Amino acid sequence: MTAKKFNISLKPIGIVRNDIKQPRREDWNTVISEIVLDPSCQKALNRIEEFSHLIVTYWMHKVLLGQRLITEVHPRGEKDLPLVGVFTSRSPMRPNPVGITTVKLLARTGNILKVAGLDAINGTPVLDIKPYIPGYDSPPNARTPDWATK
Repeated sequence: MTAKKFNISLKPIGIVRNDIKQPRREDWNTVISEIVLDPSCQKALNRIEEFSHLIVTYWMHKVLLGQRLITEVHPRGEKDLPLVGVFTSRSPMRPNPVGITTVKLLARTGNILKVAGLDAINGTPVLDIKPYIPGYDSPPNARTPDWATK
């Protein structure tokens, strides 16, 4: 069975603003970012400040076309960890460089969300935002291999 060919067109709903100019591997928890949404999306944020955390989906626009052809990586670039498929990792090098991160919502002002922990660089296009709902977004009895948490 092969995947059907579809033409998919995504329109960013906003952009990330922060001081991070180049991708990095760690210390994202301390990064404070603003997600500046298109003003037409402001009503779509109605009551979002009632949630403590959000799931942000974004396009990793600095991933080069050649990097999208990589199929295996060492997690976090650490050679002492096993070589795994990109779908088994959180590597940005993947066929479609879509990033997904759960962030802490610090504030909302109109169409701007102030968040902590977004692992996206300045200028990153934002594709979608969803509320984080414990239990729904964190399944019970989830498991991970030992190397994933080293």
